[in-house]
Amino acid sequence: MTSTSVIDELKRAQILELLEQGKRVDGRALDESRELKIETNAIPKANGSARIYLGDTEVICGVKIQPDRPFPDTGDKGLFMCTAELLPLSHPTVETGPPQPPVIELARVTDRGIRESHMIDVSQLVIEKDKSVVGVFADNVVVDYDGNLFDACSYAATAALLNSKTPTWEMVDEKPTLVEGEEKQLPINTIPVSVTMAKIGNYIVVDPNGDEWDVMDSRVTITTDSDGNICALQKGGSDGFTQDEINQCGDLSIKVGAKIREQLKSVQQETQ
Repeated sequence: MTSTSVIDELKRAQILELLEQGKRVDGRALDESRELKIETNAIPKANGSARIYLGDTEVICGVKIQPDRPFPDTGDKGLFMCTAELLPLSHPTVETGPPQPPVIELARVTDRGIRESHMIDVSQLVIEKDKSVVGVFADNVVVDYDGNLFDACSYAATAALLNSKTPTWEMVDEKPTLVEGEEKQLPINTIPVSVTMAKIGNYIVVDPNGDEWDVMDSRVTITTDSDGNICALQKGGSDGFTQDEINQCGDLSIKVGAKIREQLKSVQQETQ
């Protein structure tokens, strides 16, 4: 057994001992997320941006909006894409180079939660059908890692999109041309909120911090829309969930998500 695994086993034993008492290493209740702080306009030159702090996890998201070619089978809809990147300074284990599978999963889960909620009405992002549409690209950069990047990136991207203003283009000589001085908010249908829960032993905890993330058996990320409907789910980890545990996680995602959504709503109100 390596020294790292010895430390992890000791950490796990301590966390489980606390969970048996209904406590967590940072003093939170099992169904309580960490404090969320949202700062808008973190990148002045972006079309929209936000910096969020979820406990000690910090993520910056910038939104770029520009004309693009539509997909061949969806010429009547604009584009949306979300990416994620971890800076080497965010954690000692992060290295430079191509994105590793966990980072690819992070980007896809963040993208899917927003996309499947139909947060943006992409049918309104068409310059000319089948020829030119508006592309919306949300790029997340992790500055400091202390667990649960799924929710941190989701909140950063959602806040940045709520904070975004899109320019207006019109077709001139078969090319999209910018209409000077005409900006408007993105067409927003709903505010998605993802809630990630970790299973440690027989216990379910909301928003696992770095220590809990290191020793968890499995995790599930559930995204709900403003009506409390579940629109995306991603399970990970080596262990599974019982049907009752999944039902519990679904209920938690709705309850915890409603509180976080109120904070995100304030971003939308500031932009209006």
